[in-house]
Formats: sequence, structure tokens, C-alpha cells
Amino acid sequence: MRIRKTPDQLRSARWFAPDDLRSFGHRSRAKQMGFAREEFSGRPVIGIVNTWNGFNTCHTHFPERVEDIKRGVLMAGGFPVELPALSLGEQLMKPTTMLYRNFLAMEVEEIIRAHPVDGVVLMGGCDKTTPALIMGALSANVPAIYMPAGPMLRGHWKDITLGSGTDVWKYWDDRRSGKLSDKSWGEIEDGIARSAGTCMTMGTAATMMSLMEAMGMCLPGASAIPAVDASHQRMASASGRRIVEMVWEDLRPTDICTEAAFTNAIIVDMAIGGSTNAIVHLLAMARRANVPIDMDTFDRVAQGIPLIANLKPSGAYVMEDFYYAGGLRALMVQLAPRLHLNAITVTGGTLGEAIEGAEVYNADVIRSLDNPVKGAGGTAILRGSLAPDGAVIKPTAAEDRLLVHEGPAVVFSDIRDLKARVDSEDLDVTADSVLVLQNAGPVGAPGMPEWGQLPVPRKLLRQGIRDIVRISDARMSGTSYGACVLHVAPEAAVGGPLGLVRTGDRIRLDVPNRRLDLLVDETEMARRRAEWVQPKLPGGERGYVALYRRSVTQANLGCDFDFLDGTPGETPEPQIF
Repeated sequence: MRIRKTPDQLRSARWFAPDDLRSFGHRSRAKQMGFAREEFSGRPVIGIVNTWNGFNTCHTHFPERVEDIKRGVLMAGGFPVELPALSLGEQLMKPTTMLYRNFLAMEVEEIIRAHPVDGVVLMGGCDKTTPALIMGALSANVPAIYMPAGPMLRGHWKDITLGSGTDVWKYWDDRRSGKLSDKSWGEIEDGIARSAGTCMTMGTAATMMSLMEAMGMCLPGASAIPAVDASHQRMASASGRRIVEMVWEDLRPTDICTEAAFTNAIIVDMAIGGSTNAIVHLLAMARRANVPIDMDTFDRVAQGIPLIANLKPSGAYVMEDFYYAGGLRALMVQLAPRLHLNAITVTGGTLGEAIEGAEVYNADVIRSLDNPVKGAGGTAILRGSLAPDGAVIKPTAAEDRLLVHEGPAVVFSDIRDLKARVDSEDLDVTADSVLVLQNAGPVGAPGMPEWGQLPVPRKLLRQGIRDIVRISDARMSGTSYGACVLHVAPEAAVGGPLGLVRTGDRIRLDVPNRRLDLLVDETEMARRRAEWVQPKLPGGERGYVALYRRSVTQANLGCDFDFLDGTPGETPEPQIF
């Protein structure tokens, strides 16, 4: 039983309770906004961190959900205050929202620290909003609950169910190879994204929402509710009610985001075929929480965890089907023997209590451990001479024939070079070739964009070839598929081996043995290292980009800023004089 706070112990009481001139000013200005003292003083002040803006396609319903959360906070006796924060809309924000993930994390930490809030509801869903919100909340370390945006409804074209992102790549290849008409392409464009909410395939958004439920940072069952379902409104209100109780209980993110919670997240990530992006985000979150996990933890924890969520891009269904099949609670029941069921969640109870009684209603969508979609889990960590600090691949989304492969490199020096040459009839490429994209990492791009699903050259598409090995220091959309090796560290732009690869070099990929090797002798590599000069990097060297390039860590460390490591809550509270 946690000892409950008293009103004088509330953080907001430091602003509103004292009988002094400064607090007179705080109270009078709150009254200026039309609030009576009994509304905001002596009760938990709840900040609602809202990552809405008019360009974030996934969060179009957030203005309504803010009101649902406020209703819950008021019902529980709290005082809700909306705190708008930077919105990271994956589709329209360039060059990549990953460049700005740390920006949002810093903003969340500082708006919590600087304002008289006792607890926060974190509203996110679109890819990078979720890790950024949790990273900032961990560093500030006041009671926090995550409210996921939820997936959009399934897409439709003729009698075909479309999965956002995943099916775009497939039909785009059809169009590039001349198999799809302009009329059909337009019809797909009209039907693939048709409601508020995140991508409804198991992309980064759905993955991170699922992992937050697995870690206990949102209410049980919250991660898969479709954004436009009335249950989503009720979950928002319930989150508002619960955060008030969490404040009285002083239940903080560091109480929830423990090593056991991160272990649970990794296990679930493998079972759902989660986005490769989850690895870089979980690493960053763990460093904020001061929890000791690294790249190798993922392979070690994931041993023997099969893919049991039959969801695109690794399976057949979409998130709406997953929700009606029982959702993440039902999936975690299948994994119960491997999970840390005593881990604490935002409910104040354990994960075991949170999933108790959950059932699978469609055994083809949520499989059992003895009837998996695939025997191996979602992602694998590679190491070798081409990736000394690690790389990532999603084996479940690749053709099996390519999981052990050796071939000659076809090198593109950057994204502009790739776009200029990849579809050229003169490109010397075969089905055995290994496409290599350099200078697309955290420093090189900058921001490590989702350029890692390099397009299969048009001349190969016309031969019926749909997948070849592709390697880069970039990321890949979680909705994508293919034999794409990503997050190669160190990246090319800081002198990693990837930047030393030349066209014609032999590269060997061996996923079962977790190897990625450049088959060039050490004498030649030493010569290349001595001659290497950092290329001129795009994006400028001023403002935030300059800060980012100076401070960002490599993918194997989470791509957070090096000055943000540390114990949560260690930064002093603001001085109030």
C-alpha cells in the first residue's frame, strides 16, 4: 500500500499555497483566467500534454480527446490544464520526425518542470511522439500516464483490405513496373487512410503504443482501440481519472519503467513483429530511466519468442482486426510464462492483474505459441566487420532466401545519388547484388530518416524480383518490408565501415548467426580509413541542426543527446521566490 499524499504535499502547492507575495501573484493570475481558488488550490493540477497540430494526420481527433481527458480529471477531483507541445506528424514533417524526437522530449521535460503540475497525461501515437513523451516524462519524473492515439480504421480498395504504409510500397512497385494504372493508383490513394488515427498496420506507431501498454504506462487495453471508436473516448476519460489517483499515490514513471518492464516490452515487440524503430526508441528510453539494456539485450531476451500477431507487414491482418480479436491483453496472456507479471503498471497493480481474464476471440489474428505466424520473432541484431556496434533487420518481413546471402555491393553515396541512379537502365545490378546507402544516419542525413527501404531497381522489378538485400545507416518505416539491414553503427558520416564500402565489394549477410560482414582484407580497409574525409553534409550547421549533430549519439545508444543521460528527476526544481 502506497502512502497517500496530503494536499500540502502537492507539487502545485509550492506555487499556490504560501501566504506570500509571489503566491498572491500566482493565484491572482489564475483568477484572471476565471478560475476560483477552490478549483486549482489543494487539488492535483494535471497537465495534459497534447501533441496535436493541423499537419499531424494521426492526431486529428486530439482536440476532442482533450475534452474527454478533462472530464475524467474533473470527475476525480483534479484541475486539468492543457499544455500544447511540438507535434511530430510523420507524413508531412521533413526531413524526418526523428530529427525532432529529442526536441519534443526536451520540451516535455521542461514544460513539466517549469509549471505547477502534479501529474501529466501524455497524448501521443504518431511514431516519434510516443518515445519523446516517455523520455521527457522519465527525466522530469512526476506521475504520468500515456494516452495512445489509437489506429485508424482499415483501408479499402475494391474488395481488398489495405494496410497503410505496407500496401503503399507493394502497389508503388506495381506502378513503377507498369502493372498498375493511374486510375487504380488514385483509387488506392482515396481508400488507404480513411479516418483519424495512426497507421493500422504494425508500424512504429502501433508498435510503440503496444509497447507502452506492455510496459504498464497506459491503462490495460488502451493501445489497440481504434481512434474513432467510442471506447477510445471512454479510455481517455478513464486516463484522466486515473492520473489524479496516481498523484495522490505518488506513482512515478521510474516506478513503472523498470528493467522488468523493458524486458516485457522486448518480448512483446518480438511477438507482435514490431517495427525496427522500437529498438532505437527503447534504448533511448532506457538510458533516460537509467536501466541497463543495450543492443544485445534484444537478442538475448527474445530467444525463443515466435511471431504470434498475424499483422501486416509480417502477417495478413490490421490493427482493427487485432483489437476485435482481443488486443494486446489477449496476446500477452499467450506470452505469460515469459513475462514479468509482477511488474507495476499505471493502475498501481501488476501486469498479471492487468491481463487477467483476457481472451483471444480470433485465433488466426492472435496465434498461440505452438501455432505461430513464424517461428522467429520480429527483429534481429547483427554484428560484424560492417557493423561493429550493431545493425538491425526484421527477418519476418524479408524473403527467406535472403536471410543468408553473399553478393557484390552497389553503393550510393547519399539519398540524392540513390534517387538519381537506382532506376537507370545502366545500373549494374542483379538479384544477387547488395544495395548500400551511405550518409543517411543520425549525423549524415541529418536525423536518420526512413530511407532504409531502398527501392528495388526498376530493371529488377520488371524481371519479377521484389526483394534484394539492402543496407544503410538509415531507418525504415515500421510499415515497410524487405531484406533491409538498418541502423548500421557507426554510421558512414562519422567514419564507420559503411562509409568505406566500394561498389563491387563482397558483403555477407547471415541472419541466423547474426552476422554482417564486409569481405575486404584489413590492409585495404586500413588504406581506405587513412584516405577517408568526411563528406559535406546537408542540412546546414546552425540552430537546432547544429546542436543535434554535435550531441546526438549513434543508433546503438538510442540517438538521444549525450547531455541528457542521467538519473531521472535529478535536475533541480525551479526556484520560486
